[in-house]
Amino acid sequence: MLLSHSMSKDDCSWSLPPEPLTLPPDQVHVWQASLVQLPETVRRLGQTLSEAELARAARFHFERDRQAFIVARGALRLLVAGYLICAPDDVQFTYGPHQKPALAHPETRPQLYFNVSHSHRQALFAFNWGREIGVDIEQIRPLSDDEAIARRFFSARDYETFIALPDHLRAEGFFNCWTRKEAYIKALGDGLTHPLDTFDVTLKPGDPARLLAVRGAPDEVARWSMVALTPAGGYVAALVIEGHNWQLACWQWTASLIP
Repeated sequence: MLLSHSMSKDDCSWSLPPEPLTLPPDQVHVWQASLVQLPETVRRLGQTLSEAELARAARFHFERDRQAFIVARGALRLLVAGYLICAPDDVQFTYGPHQKPALAHPETRPQLYFNVSHSHRQALFAFNWGREIGVDIEQIRPLSDDEAIARRFFSARDYETFIALPDHLRAEGFFNCWTRKEAYIKALGDGLTHPLDTFDVTLKPGDPARLLAVRGAPDEVARWSMVALTPAGGYVAALVIEGHNWQLACWQWTASLIP
């Protein structure tokens, strides 16, 4: 389903992709995947990983975490390989100063930009050609210290909006703010080294996702687009991408897509 980036999260349905799947220059694709998969699916995805990735998976203490890593990284490899029309083994990743993943040797491949996020049992993958991009997902859950966290990390404007929310909207409002801020700094490539209190976002449930202001950089608001997403019940997510005039397509990743 294709949407204008100005549409709301409720307009985005997560459907199986068409065959063949293409990514035109004016589209952004976001994929939702469950990190809980059958053992056979985990095995098959593990066969796509590099030796370094398998070693990293082996370091997880809990089996559920090991399997979640294999599913997330295996699905990412298959998706990237599909867009680049190459074998998963040919996909090589590199990481920026703050661990934002990118394709190694970009001079030899088309400029596929992507970002990944996962929370609890869900993962999101976002792709486009030539635009910086960030995505973040969080499971909505009550936090006993949400007000203290908001006071410490949110901007003054964010905090005032947050504490004005009624109790039944607090958890969703908190994670709306968190995912929108995370997606923005991930698009920048800065990670959590970028202070979250130096820019404002919308967070009230029902309000459109927007970057409102960036201290010391007034042109930033016009540079970026922000979209809220609901990938699964009990989760919120945000997508931030450079520029405007693009269309969003939301797809569901399943084991049936493994070649």
